[in-house]
Amino acid sequence: MAVLAGTDFFSVEVLTLRGLVTYYVLFFIHLESRKVEVSGITPHPNERWMKQMARNVTMDGWGFLNNCHYLIHDRDTKYCQSFRDIIESGDVKTLPLPARSPNLNAFSERWVKSVKDDCLSKLILFGETSLRRALHDYLVHYHAERNHQGKGNVLLFPTATQAKNHVDGSVRCKERLGELLKYYHREAA
Repeated sequence: MAVLAGTDFFSVEVLTLRGLVTYYVLFFIHLESRKVEVSGITPHPNERWMKQMARNVTMDGWGFLNNCHYLIHDRDTKYCQSFRDIIESGDVKTLPLPARSPNLNAFSERWVKSVKDDCLSKLILFGETSLRRALHDYLVHYHAERNHQGKGNVLLFPTATQAKNHVDGSVRCKERLGELLKYYHREAA
C-alpha cells in the first residue's frame, strides 16, 4: 500500500455570472496514508491541461507521486496517452482499471463521497474561487481534524498540540466553512 496512489475526477456545479458551470476536480490520494492532493480544477480538462497536471505530480523533490511506484485510475478518456507517458517517465507505472469497476479504486471513490456529502452538497458555490476555498478548507479538516475509522479512529496528520493527550483541558469546538465542518478538541491545561 505504501507505493500505491489513486487518482480520479469529480465534477461540481458552480454558479457564475454566465450561469451554472461544471468544474472538474482532479485529485490524487496516497492509499496507505490517505493523504489527498487536489491537483487541479478546470471547466475544460483537455490534453494540454492533463499533461501539465502530470508534470506537477511527478516533479522531482516535491511532486505528490515522488514515493509512489503505481498509479491506479479508471478508463476515463481524460487520462490520455500523453498523461500516462509523463507519469511513467517519473518512474510511476500507470494501472488503468477494468471498465465499470469503481470498487477497485475504493479509496478515491470514498474520498469523493466524503467531500461531496460533508461539504460540497451543502454549499452554493459562487465562482471558482469559492470552490477552491471550500476544497482547501475541507482538505485541512480531512487531514488534521477528522477522525478516520479505517485508520483506527485517529487523525491522519495531527498537529503538535493535537498529538499530546490533554486530560485536564476543557473541550473546545473549532469550525470551518461557516460552522459546516466542526472539530472538537481538548484545550491544553
